[in-house]
Amino acid sequence: MIDAHIHADCRPYEDFEKMAVAGIESAVTLAHDPLRMSNSAVVLDHFHRILNNDRERAAANGIELFVALGVHPRSICPDVDLVLAELPILLEDERVVALGEVGLETVRDEEEAIFKDQLQLADELSMKVVVHTPRRNKREVTERTLSIIAENIDPTRVQLDHVDTSIIDLALEFGGLMGLTVQPLKVSPLEAVELLEEYGCEGFVLDSDMSSSPSDPLSVPKTVHQMKLAGLGNEEMEMVSHRNAAVFYGI
Repeated sequence: MIDAHIHADCRPYEDFEKMAVAGIESAVTLAHDPLRMSNSAVVLDHFHRILNNDRERAAANGIELFVALGVHPRSICPDVDLVLAELPILLEDERVVALGEVGLETVRDEEEAIFKDQLQLADELSMKVVVHTPRRNKREVTERTLSIIAENIDPTRVQLDHVDTSIIDLALEFGGLMGLTVQPLKVSPLEAVELLEEYGCEGFVLDSDMSSSPSDPLSVPKTVHQMKLAGLGNEEMEMVSHRNAAVFYGI
């Protein structure tokens, strides 16, 4: 199994052992806002931790971590231009499989400008992108997010994450990969299964988004278990817990 969206830097060493025992073999860990991102040095140090320390901790427990780097909308620092200047170099690292997690939080002008810059960079580099959708004003912000994606990059190169019932219709129309974030304050395993039963498993991936927020490192295997109990087949379970993410990220 692949957990398609985690924040490994926020989790203890023991969580990776739990994931491995439950059958997770790899995961994609993304840049986000674990600290007050007060300047570019903090943001870049965060990137370097993801690339090095967290991959080592996961590997010691049998989990292969792949990396996505980008400026999260809550990580925009006063000298963000220095981060954006360094980002193309970091994205060339063979351990990096996508640009992310990027997107909009409150639809400020600065957020939109930085989001567009990063989508254009991903387009130039032919990279995949992981796009955040927020908890607040989710539908309104997602509508603007998808509009910006359509103007700047092929949607099939985008994973739109934290999809739930409030934006499922928008996500289906957008045409990219859809991330079902199974997390205590987002979508439950049962709710994820209901969505998969209604809309099918093509185009969906499962992820835990485990971070400093209430999270469960076993979200993906628990959802697969609920799929089995609901009578979904092995091919469907394999599709959303492994194949779709593996094909999208080339891992």
